[in-house]
Amino acid sequence: MSSISDSFAADPLNVTGDKFRQLEELLPTPNSYRTASGAPGHAYWQQQADYDIKVSLDDEQQLITASETITYTNNSPDTLRYLWVQLDQNRFKPDSSGNLATPVDLEAIAPDTIPFKSFRRALVSGEFPGGYQITKVADARGRELRHTIVDTGMRIDLPQPLASGSSVSFQIDWAYKVIEQKALGGRSGYEYFERDDNYLYEIAQWFPRMAAYNDVSGWQNKQFLGRGEFALEFGDYRVAIEVPADHIVAATGVLQNPKDVLTSKQRERLRRARTASKPVMIVTKDEALENEKSRSTKRKTWVFEAENVRDFSWASSRKFLWDAQGYKKGGTDTMAMSFYPEEGTPLWDKYSTESIIHTIDVYNRYSFDYPYPVSISVNGPVGGMEYPMITFNGPRPEIDEEDRSKRTYSRRTKYGLISVIIHEVGHNYYPMIINSDERQWTWMDEGLNTFVQFLAEQEWEEKYPSRRGDARKIVEYMKSENQVPIMTNSESVLQLGNNAYGKPAAALNILRESIMGRELFDFAFREYAQRWKFKRPMPADFFRTMEDASGMDLDWFWRGWFYTTDNVDISLDAVRHYTVGTQNPEVEGPWKRAQHNREPETVTVVENRTKKLTRIVDAKPELEDFYNTHDEFDVSNADRNSYQSKLENLEDWEKDMLKVESNVYVLDFSNIGGLVMPLFLRLEYEDGSVEDLRIPAEIWTRNAKKTSKMLVRDKSKVLKSVVLDPHWETADVNVENNFYPRRIIKSRLELFKDEKQRNLMKDWDEELKEED
Repeated sequence: MSSISDSFAADPLNVTGDKFRQLEELLPTPNSYRTASGAPGHAYWQQQADYDIKVSLDDEQQLITASETITYTNNSPDTLRYLWVQLDQNRFKPDSSGNLATPVDLEAIAPDTIPFKSFRRALVSGEFPGGYQITKVADARGRELRHTIVDTGMRIDLPQPLASGSSVSFQIDWAYKVIEQKALGGRSGYEYFERDDNYLYEIAQWFPRMAAYNDVSGWQNKQFLGRGEFALEFGDYRVAIEVPADHIVAATGVLQNPKDVLTSKQRERLRRARTASKPVMIVTKDEALENEKSRSTKRKTWVFEAENVRDFSWASSRKFLWDAQGYKKGGTDTMAMSFYPEEGTPLWDKYSTESIIHTIDVYNRYSFDYPYPVSISVNGPVGGMEYPMITFNGPRPEIDEEDRSKRTYSRRTKYGLISVIIHEVGHNYYPMIINSDERQWTWMDEGLNTFVQFLAEQEWEEKYPSRRGDARKIVEYMKSENQVPIMTNSESVLQLGNNAYGKPAAALNILRESIMGRELFDFAFREYAQRWKFKRPMPADFFRTMEDASGMDLDWFWRGWFYTTDNVDISLDAVRHYTVGTQNPEVEGPWKRAQHNREPETVTVVENRTKKLTRIVDAKPELEDFYNTHDEFDVSNADRNSYQSKLENLEDWEKDMLKVESNVYVLDFSNIGGLVMPLFLRLEYEDGSVEDLRIPAEIWTRNAKKTSKMLVRDKSKVLKSVVLDPHWETADVNVENNFYPRRIIKSRLELFKDEKQRNLMKDWDEELKEED
């Protein structure tokens, strides 16, 4: 016999039982750092890491050489004996954990097959001399610091413990080979343009960065395996980037020495762009094409400074065109800027900077005013990636190589570019400012950001083809078997795009449109953003804030959508129509007879009538008696007397109930998928009128598997049909059981012709094509 504790151990989330069980037993206990309301506590703290970096790019060898001074401030109440530094480029060492632990799926498309790019990556990753060459780790006086490299991390042992409130500075020198992004993947790298023999660099995760130390995890020193992204500290940066003199550089922060690296015309264009009503070309197409032809042996150093950011990234190429437009509204005063090669036109010059401005305009309304002085979109080899103030975005038009002036782009490319820019620029809010732990919880930045991205896309144009966000977009995933809960560590997530992007975005859109309503949701969501900007929230902080600011108990929603793989499949099983029984035999007898007469005759009765069966009472009528002229529906005096006795025992209000002539409907529902959800009903009546009814999810509190709802309507309102979830707003995986009466399912029967078998004899004599 199993005990209650045994049952809980087997089902700690109580998935099969109480769907409305409170989450407090799962969420961490509130404390002085993080309150029960979801807000930062009075003792909340976070560390700070400031960087002074000098870096040089070797365009001939695709080599980065750099030196940095890190000043680390311990704002925690703890004394630290060592520090952890992230070495992300070590992911590209042939023997890294991320490289060796990357699985292969030869069944994903067809048995024993693999895409060319995947096989290329497998070949190159085993040979590429990736990773950092650390040449110096020293204190501020140049004395060597003891350190230990552990795969993609480095522990630096401090000669003196770092007390609470104290700071320490140290130096690291390093170099590494920049990866070819198309060959090895990843979030940065170079792209080679064979036609003009030029390189375009998108440089990220390029310097040893402080790991995060926080009140929940201590040191967040999980290895970088490639999927779970980053947990970083805020700080101030000064970065000097030395590149070939004909390169244009885009970077996090504000350019400090424009006179040293830009022409007077380019500086004037930048000035005009700040107040322009449309993007202004800073580096024109002609200038970029001229740069492509040059091979300067001189060097220039671009100096950037950035305040209160958690990372720093940059891009460099002689191929860049550069346009810019200022945006000033509310508390935001920024320059939206795009950098792209000539191959990106006419798509990038039309949509990139406009997409940046649109993103900031929309996200500001749902989060907070964008606080940084620049926002940059760069076109290069990376399909989509975000860093503070700068993003890498991939789509380009197709070019006719015989006539390069002929350029086209597909619908998918156009909207793909707009969407990826919205998404990546949006990441400046989540997680670049709302600094969640990406290494642990992918959904906290990708899911929330994809949700706001959906809102921004819908404000771009009517019927914008959003890939994610709408409830119906997640249905196929919800009914799939190969999935894990949203609340799963980043490295263990299956179907990453659906799990961490699509499902949280759809869930939040359902909350906004269908459960909380826009006003309540928007207030609570913005409150979360305001509370946690420039701080590090955890999942509990989000869940608690949404409830605290809205006044709604949403534990059932978080439990179902975020902690389980249940889906929504609610069936409208039956609709029963009642009218109130009067208990008056003079009324009920005829009513029961009419009901009986509506029943179909039995086959035997029909056949006997057809065969003109002769019965004995037809031949001998004397056998008939009282019961041949009276049936069970006839009313006797005893029935009448009994009725009078019942009335005498009823109170007046009870007698009034017997006179009600309303139509009473009982709707029976079953929860097949497991997720409890509100019941959204469309009731159509025989008089042509339609009623929409929304029943909250709490109707499932007493029984999460089956429930019924009684509806009382005027006698003139005769129900004709009922549709559950008529707008497909709950991600119900089977809408066919949402109709009463059931509807005929319409589809198309696709015909196909059998393929001919291979004719080797015929193929043998086919003329061989000459190679070009």
